[in-house]
Amino acid sequence: MTAPATAAGGAALELHAGALRLALRPDLGGSLAGLWRDGLPVLRSTEPGALAGARPAACYPLAPYSNRLGFCRFRWHGRERTTRPNFGDGPHSVHGLAWQRTWAVGHHDDATATLRLEHPGDADWPFPFTLEQRFELTPAALRATLRIVAAGAEPQPVGLGWHPCFPKRARSRLHAELTHRWEPDPTTRLPTRRVAQPGIDGDIAHLDFDHGFDGWQGAARIRDERLSLKLASSLDRLVVYTPPTKDCFCVEPVSHVTNAIHMADPAAHGLRTLEPGAAFEAWMQLDVAPA
Repeated sequence: MTAPATAAGGAALELHAGALRLALRPDLGGSLAGLWRDGLPVLRSTEPGALAGARPAACYPLAPYSNRLGFCRFRWHGRERTTRPNFGDGPHSVHGLAWQRTWAVGHHDDATATLRLEHPGDADWPFPFTLEQRFELTPAALRATLRIVAAGAEPQPVGLGWHPCFPKRARSRLHAELTHRWEPDPTTRLPTRRVAQPGIDGDIAHLDFDHGFDGWQGAARIRDERLSLKLASSLDRLVVYTPPTKDCFCVEPVSHVTNAIHMADPAAHGLRTLEPGAAFEAWMQLDVAPA
């Protein structure tokens, strides 16, 4: 069994398979500190002892919703509910709460690990749930699974996703088959209208997205001069963030449209309703090969 290495502020956990090395920080939101192939970062990677929080991590889980929840309030089953701002000085709550909590470590060995989070319901999210995150590393791929189970006595809204961040290299390129793009309000950054988007196929240096996309089909392909990656998921939506001024970009599998809980028909935009005791599970897989 792989013993956790001591990291600043808590225990890090490392998995190894062939040329791949995965470092986890359960204490920092159940996040991935880094993923490397023969020492080359596959995701934006930081040695686990140097990682100071989940936001600069290689990847972190999105639960019980992804992206922005508008103005930290919503109405659910006839009652007004609130959350708290959690992303700098913005007016929204963002990416749920799992990325800001300490996860417990369950079973782990050289190439697999299970993390668990118990949420009792609080000011950040009023509904109690349990969340399990599983990682499986092979010599050619990383597979992650999220499983949320509703606790408490009432139905609750649920969404899942991941926030993988990739290093921007000289020839970084993204190809993804999509059908629609959500245009955001320039001030609130909340989606306002859905327009046709016949996929993305271009150099990252020429893209400027901070958008959610519907109709994701097949695997997204990310290539550069060093690596060829294939990102697949059981989820059918993506958030793509390609800031021109940063040295990284994000391609995020998600289950629902940003701020779906405020839309006229949240279920039509991917938000699940879980009855007490019911579960929702999703997976993401990143295949890694040399260019």
